[in-house]
Parts: sequence; structure tokens; C-alpha cells
Amino acid sequence: MSWLSRPQSLALVGLFGLFIPFSQEAALRIQKHLANVKPRPDVADLRYGPFDRNALDLWKPSAEHAASGRPAPLVIFFHGGGFLGGDKSSVPAWLVRRCLAEGIAVASANYRLSRQSPYPGPMLDGARAVQFVRSEAESLGIDPERVAACGNSAGAGIALWIGFHDDMAAPDDPDPVRRESTRLACIGGVGAQTSYDPRFIKRIIGGRAHEHAAIRPFFGLKPDADLDSPSCGSLFEDASALSHVSSDDPPVYLYYSEPGGALPADARAGLGIHHPNFGIALKDRFDPLNIECVLRHESDFRSLSDPEDGLPREITAFFQKHLSN
Repeated sequence: MSWLSRPQSLALVGLFGLFIPFSQEAALRIQKHLANVKPRPDVADLRYGPFDRNALDLWKPSAEHAASGRPAPLVIFFHGGGFLGGDKSSVPAWLVRRCLAEGIAVASANYRLSRQSPYPGPMLDGARAVQFVRSEAESLGIDPERVAACGNSAGAGIALWIGFHDDMAAPDDPDPVRRESTRLACIGGVGAQTSYDPRFIKRIIGGRAHEHAAIRPFFGLKPDADLDSPSCGSLFEDASALSHVSSDDPPVYLYYSEPGGALPADARAGLGIHHPNFGIALKDRFDPLNIECVLRHESDFRSLSDPEDGLPREITAFFQKHLSN
């Protein structure tokens, strides 16, 4: 996902001080390119676990933007891809750029995909990434008490699952990484599924969203598996962030761009897998618990002339608010 600044006329000063004007179209192309440029990570392909995809990249704020005398808070990004694909390189450039400007470090982590390790593999990898950065906080310059997570689609589902799950710290484990807490200060998600239970998805989304091609592989189920069996039901519920909601959960910011409203019964399979009803279902659970749940839709920002005044500005401010203590 990328965001562009509003079109502006640009000019460059070339050799010998010549002033070279650019057309509006050329300026837009240049701005689009710059908006998608990420700085190189300060630490690349840092191993956080024993599996091939247990690697993360880390960006740290410069001394100019870091809080004086304090280690930096951290936002960990998990990529989307339906648990079937995707890569840590997809972390949005604007997320890295904006967080660093606010003194917030950013990590982007790969995790095992469902073909390699179905549920709970991807979630456990995400949790270990959180534990790992805490275990290495001093050497990485990270504040272990100020760690947030975010992601898009499947990655958002991982972040929510980690954030709502009971703390997975195992104080007596021989592995020092596993002794660390998995609790988060806050969570951000784009197109998040708050449940992976196909029965729940069928009920609140409708259409054929529950037939999305990623769901059966995520659970390691064969094409002819009986989704109504008790064993499947308990698995579905455990994999769903909504099942783990409790009064001590962290605040959440959710953004959706898919249209709301009912889906027709003959909709194509999988349509609606990023439906805003997923976010509404979470807000309905959070509001009675007095936990902050910011729910936004692409339509909320359509009047803005600069797209970066929408999601990028708001979610960065959300992280800054909850990581500034």
C-alpha cells in the first residue's frame, strides 16, 4: 500500500545552476517514486527463531529524532498475503518514514506460511518476534516496555491474535527468548480479519467470503474436511482474535477500504475477506470494556486532497500516543 502527496509543480537545479522545470505529470511520477522509497534497514535479516522465515528487518530513528537518553519504542509490522505468500519487504514506506520521524523504531518480520506450518505456526512466529526484540532490547536500542504491532490482512490478524492472547511468557523456559512477554502497547491493522472461523465469517459477512482460498490451508485442512465437526470448531475459535478478547487488551486502530453492506449470495468465493464488519465486530466487543477501538474506512478520508493526511497520519499519531509513556 502506498500513499502519494498532493501534486505540486517541481523543479530541479542542475549543473551550473540551471533551473530545469518539470511538468505536472513528471512531478507526480517523481513524487510517487519518492513516496515508495524506504531507507535501507539498519539491521537486515536479523534471525529471531530457528525456521527459514524467522527473519526481520529493523529501522532505528536517527539521533536527531530519538528521545534524548531513552531507548526507542518499536512498531513491528507483519505482512499480508493470506498466509500463503508475502514478505517483510512490503512494509509501507510511509510507515517507516513517519514512525522514524516520531522517534519510533520499525521492524518488519517474515513468518512461516500456512503451506509450511498451518495454524498456530504463523501466530507463534509473530509472538516469538515480539519476544525476540524484547530479549535483545538493550543491544538493539529498543524499549521493551513500549512495543506495538501492526499489519495488513493476514499480518493484521497475527498482530491482533498476539495482542489479545494471554501472555505467552514462560519464565522457566531454558530458551531466554521464550521467557519474554508477548503483550503489546497497542495494535494497528489494515483490512484485518478479527476471526478466521468460517462459520462466523459466513454469518457476519455473508456471500461466499467464508470460502476464501486461504482459509483451509491456514488450518491445514483437506478440501473435503467437515468444517462443522467439533474438532474444527475448537480450532477455528482458538485461531480467532475475537475469541481471546479480555478487559486487559491493548487499544486498536483498524482501517478498511472494502465496501460495507450486505454481499449477494452468488458473490465470488472470498469476496468480503477484508469487509469492515470484521472491525465492527471487534468494536462491539471493545466498547463495553472501555477499550479504545478506532474504526476507520477509506470513505472517511475521501475529501482530503493529500492522502497522507488520512491513514498514514492517523495511525502514526495513534502509535505515538500509546508509545509515548
